[in-house]
Amino acid sequence: MSDAEAGPYAAEAVVMDIEGTIGSLAHVRDVLFPYARRRLARWVGEQWRTGRHSALLRDVRAFAGDPGLDEAGIAGALAAWSDADVKAPPLKGVQALIWAEGYADGSLQGHVYPEVPESLDRWRRAGIARYIYSSGTRAAQHNWFAHSNLGDLTTLLDGYFDLDDAGGKRDPESYGTIAHTIGVAPETIVFLSDVREELDAAVLAGWHAVGVRRPGDPRGATVGGRHPTVCSLDAVHLMAADRPDNSTATVTS
Repeated sequence: MSDAEAGPYAAEAVVMDIEGTIGSLAHVRDVLFPYARRRLARWVGEQWRTGRHSALLRDVRAFAGDPGLDEAGIAGALAAWSDADVKAPPLKGVQALIWAEGYADGSLQGHVYPEVPESLDRWRRAGIARYIYSSGTRAAQHNWFAHSNLGDLTTLLDGYFDLDDAGGKRDPESYGTIAHTIGVAPETIVFLSDVREELDAAVLAGWHAVGVRRPGDPRGATVGGRHPTVCSLDAVHLMAADRPDNSTATVTS
């Protein structure tokens, strides 16, 4: 694995992907996804009887393009999307609710790499805002860090963005939306991700982009393209950029 470093960058904000970047990709695929997948049919049945999340069930029908889907059809659609890892917003919403149950009863923890808390705290002390941008819902992101293997890390983050409020992660416009929302100039934002196409999109929006590849990643030691690649947040060097009003936006879950 490369021991390369990235920066220093004059930054007002750092925006981070979760899985494969600051948390384990294997944890998502081997723990979280299967946990929700096993409970999809039961969850749909409970909502079908109680009507508690009827709006979310309607979203499943709309995304599937079939307003007539019954209980079995909705459960089947969710299962098929889960098996194919489709970034379907209704699936993400259902997964977040199922995971919330697991976090609450102690069955689940979010995973973060050992250096992450110290890195976030170092950037916090430097006056650099810290945000998450993931395909999982904002609620799921918050729970990941509130119930992490290293404790509650939510106080080290300023906010969360998902596909609903920012857009797709391979679309440059999504990064423009985030910059506008947090009120930060694009050239003072650094984006960290393990996916080259996401990094490409951030650069097209005027951001700095740094690839992250953890040791042992089967995809190789670099993300490709012209992006610098590091294997730890310790190797990302940020310094606070001048900000006239000395303020940052908070985006809550």
